[in-house]
Amino acid sequence: MHDDSFLGKYLKRRTEEGSLRALKLSSGKIDFFSNDYLGIVHNGLLKVDAGGPHGSTGSRLLSGNATQFESLESAIAAFHDSETALVYNSGYDANLGLLSCVPRKDDTVIYDSLCHASIRDGIRLSLATAWSFLHNDTADLEKKLRNAKGEIFVVTESLFSMDGDMAPLAEISGICERYSAHLIVDEAHATGIIGPSGAGLVQMEKLQQHCFARIHTFGKALGCHGAVILGSGLLKSYLVNFSRSLIYTTALPVSALKSVEESYKLFPQLDAERGALKQLIDRFTAALIPFKRIPGSSPIQGVVVPGNAPVRQLSHKLVNSGFEVRPIMSPTVAKGAERLRIVLHSFNTDDEVDKLIKLLQQGDQHMA
Repeated sequence: MHDDSFLGKYLKRRTEEGSLRALKLSSGKIDFFSNDYLGIVHNGLLKVDAGGPHGSTGSRLLSGNATQFESLESAIAAFHDSETALVYNSGYDANLGLLSCVPRKDDTVIYDSLCHASIRDGIRLSLATAWSFLHNDTADLEKKLRNAKGEIFVVTESLFSMDGDMAPLAEISGICERYSAHLIVDEAHATGIIGPSGAGLVQMEKLQQHCFARIHTFGKALGCHGAVILGSGLLKSYLVNFSRSLIYTTALPVSALKSVEESYKLFPQLDAERGALKQLIDRFTAALIPFKRIPGSSPIQGVVVPGNAPVRQLSHKLVNSGFEVRPIMSPTVAKGAERLRIVLHSFNTDDEVDKLIKLLQQGDQHMA
């Protein structure tokens, strides 16, 4: 066997830090950890007939394009009030493909410090100068913009995946206009649950015409796989020519596209589920617990338990009590900001939420 023992020292370091990761299967316990916010997967709401062979046989620029791509992109663009849409294989691919090729040398990218790893990785692959601004701090954003050069891009999430709070998009958009900066918004976790018919925070704030690009993903509330970049026809043509994560990967199969098509027919109608979700969020946020919370009115509720060992210990307690809640440990989040990422869903019940709250109220006693 080939000698790969040199990898062991890095894993040993993770073990010593208490941050070693491992793949786990869902235990079948009560779900307070998945991104299935509207229960589309949990309730088996998507019924899709593949209607043909599964494979797409190549990239879209070779043999992998299909009429279903064209019709799906037109429908999504219309729903999100965008000139065009371009489908990618995942949200990670979309952010990587957009941010690695659009900002160029002598340009500047300024991104929220809590932006997702896919955004950071895309920026890192570009040749642009990149700075972060303090999370949701518009004063710090404006300070950074004063020193920006070339084409300027400001990147934020609308609903942040780890903290569960929302960006002040209207204010950010206004600042971008004053500095002639291009606003890019990742709507991954807002899609399906925020705004009119779940269209996202940008459309709720009526800012769709003020964005250079928007990213919506299908693998969270929509219960599918893939993502889309919304923007102008010029941007779409540019990405088809320069976005490596689109050009050099096998296209999604038609079966995946049909799932997305069906979900876009389904999720705008799920107002009852969005209403039930809001009630559970209000119920959870109104309860007193002996831990610091990350303020937010979204399904993502962060309960801060500093230290990898303590947060993992509390997570194990919840799992052993029948609740699937995962710890988020450093280095995924900053040291001292380790937390339980509790995710509420429309299919959770009042009783389940109340029992979870009770366990959290007892949590510090068991950790003493």
